Amino acid sequence: MNESASVAVARAVIRRNSIWRKVLRKFLADRTGVAGLAAVLVYFLAALGVWCGWWGTDWADLGGSKWEPVSAAHWFGTNIIGQDIFSRAIYATSTAFEVGVVVAVLATIIGGVLGAFAGFFAGSWIDELLLWVMNVLDAIPFYLFVAAVAYSLAGSPYAMHVAMITSFWIGTGRLVRGEVIKLRNMEYIEAAYAIGLSRFMIIFRHILPNTSHILLVQGSIAFVSAIKAEVILSFLGIGIRDGMSWGLMIEESTKEVLAGFYNNFIAASLLMFGLVMAFNALADALQDAMDPRKVA
Repeated sequence: MNESASVAVARAVIRRNSIWRKVLRKFLADRTGVAGLAAVLVYFLAALGVWCGWWGTDWADLGGSKWEPVSAAHWFGTNIIGQDIFSRAIYATSTAFEVGVVVAVLATIIGGVLGAFAGFFAGSWIDELLLWVMNVLDAIPFYLFVAAVAYSLAGSPYAMHVAMITSFWIGTGRLVRGEVIKLRNMEYIEAAYAIGLSRFMIIFRHILPNTSHILLVQGSIAFVSAIKAEVILSFLGIGIRDGMSWGLMIEESTKEVLAGFYNNFIAASLLMFGLVMAFNALADALQDAMDPRKVA
C-alpha cells in the first residue's frame, strides 16, 4: 500500500515538472510577454544601479539652475530648484521596485499560506475565521484604510507597506482557497496521507506547489497594484516621505505645470506608465501560459 502511494506521489511531482516545461515554452512563444519581461529587466537594472550606487545618488543635489531645458548635462532638464530630473526619476524607479517587490512577495506568501489553510480545512472554524477576516478587510475602502494605518504608525516609513500587504493578500487568499478545495481530494493527496505525511507537510510540500500558477500571476498583479498605489499615496502626502518617488515628482510638478514647465510631470508619468504596461504584459502572458485549460 505504501509503495503504491509513493508511486502516486512521485508521478504527481513528475507531471508537475512536465507542466512547467510546457508553460515555459508557451510563455516564450508570446512575443508581447517576452517584450514585457525585457522591459521590466531594463527597469530592474536601473533600480539595481541605484542600490549599488552606480547612478542616481545625486538626485537631491542642486546641480543646475531653475528649470533648465533638456541638455547633455541634464537629460530631462532640471526642476524648480535646479535638481536633475533624470537622476530623480531613476532614483524613483528603485523606490517603485522596492515597494512593489516587498508588497508583492509578502502579500503573495501570506495570501497563499492562509488561503491554503482555509481551503484545506474548508468548512471548519479555521476556514470560517479566515473568510470573516477577508470579508472585514474587503469592506474597508483601501485609501481610508491606508490613511488609518499611516496615522496609527505615525513616523514609520513602513506604514504604507503594512497597509498594502494587509489589503493585497485577500485576493490571492480567495483564489488559492478555491484551488485547494479542488486539490485536497486528488489521488496524490490521498496517497500522501497513506504514506504517513502530516497535514502541514501535505499543505507545504504538495498543495502549495500546485497553486504556484496562481501565486505567480497574483504576485505580478500585486506588484503593479503596489506601484500605482504608492504613486497615488505619495501624491496625496501619505506615501513615501524620505526619498524620491514618481508620486512625489508628480505632486511637485503641479506648480511647475501651471508655469508652463512639463518635464518633471512627463518624466515621472512616462516611466510609471512604461513599467506598469510592461508588467501588465508580463502578467497577462504568465496568466495565459499557466491557464490550466490550455496546459495539460
